Amino acid sequence: MRESEVVDKIRERLEGLLSDIPFLEAGQPITQMYLEGVRPDLLFEVMAGNRPSKIIVEVKSVGEPRQVRYSIQQLREYLTQIEDAYGVVAAPYISNDTARLCKGNGVGYIDLAGNCFLNFDKVYIEQKNYPNPTVERRQLRSLFTPRSSRILRAMLANPRRPWQVQELAEEANVSLGLAFKIKERLLDLEYAREESKNILLNRSGELLDKWADNYSFRRNKMYDYFGFEEPKEIERRLAGYCQKREIPYALTLFSGAALVAPFARYTRGFAYVGKGIRELAQSLELKEVSSGPNFSILEPYDEGVFYGSRRIEGLEVACDVQLYLDLVGFRGRGEESAKFLLEQRIKPQW
Repeated sequence: MRESEVVDKIRERLEGLLSDIPFLEAGQPITQMYLEGVRPDLLFEVMAGNRPSKIIVEVKSVGEPRQVRYSIQQLREYLTQIEDAYGVVAAPYISNDTARLCKGNGVGYIDLAGNCFLNFDKVYIEQKNYPNPTVERRQLRSLFTPRSSRILRAMLANPRRPWQVQELAEEANVSLGLAFKIKERLLDLEYAREESKNILLNRSGELLDKWADNYSFRRNKMYDYFGFEEPKEIERRLAGYCQKREIPYALTLFSGAALVAPFARYTRGFAYVGKGIRELAQSLELKEVSSGPNFSILEPYDEGVFYGSRRIEGLEVACDVQLYLDLVGFRGRGEESAKFLLEQRIKPQW
């Protein structure tokens, strides 16, 4: 949607909101007002009782934190030139992060999805939790596609490391173009910041939470088996088989967590295996079952799941970020184990 279209729709929505306030009189919005060479997108003159006020609106076609932070600075400049004025940021959609940013800087916000916050004179209006438009959801999900998430995995596994785009692309094994695109998305959403031409994570915890909300270990194809040995013994035999044949593998879920942040006993093992799963199962004398498995082998949805794997007690274990993602959505004690892993291993690195 072009910014001019957004301005028209925001004007209509704000007029409707103000007209519903019984003690407020609102004049026609001014759209051609210049202030020392700059022009606010909208300016409403309102009367609350006998007190005149003005509402200055800065409209953006995208309501992401990086763009809105610039709008807030613009509003501050306007407010130094106009007395009794209140600043408002407007966009097609205002996310929770952007809403907090506006409130923290003393300005209001309004979007076309139904969210708004106005707090001036005797006026207080807050409407929230309206879902974002489809286009915004699609843009956010683009961060979590299989290849894009390789970049997130590399950054979250090394949360304090500054990256150049070229080395990030090489580390994550993605194209330079994709790495640049994801860098820009992370900057727009303020999950990352730029310092000396490098990119660094800004809000690791919030990014990991958002990824977890958009992830399920069931993206992987899972083969359930029953073996007569204990899961720990199956893990060791699986490791020996894969190491001998140079097959990529990594323990995950409870099998992996038990070696880095043991939280609870487990009776079912889990491992990623890159190829030859049926041959492996046959060699280990595992029987495929539809219920009651004691070992599950996951065919990875993307090779990125092996990023950052490390050898512990002779076994390859998925990186902590991958373990967390797999655990947090797993029924039973998965969420508890994920929280324990987060506190013990992941947060201390932030």
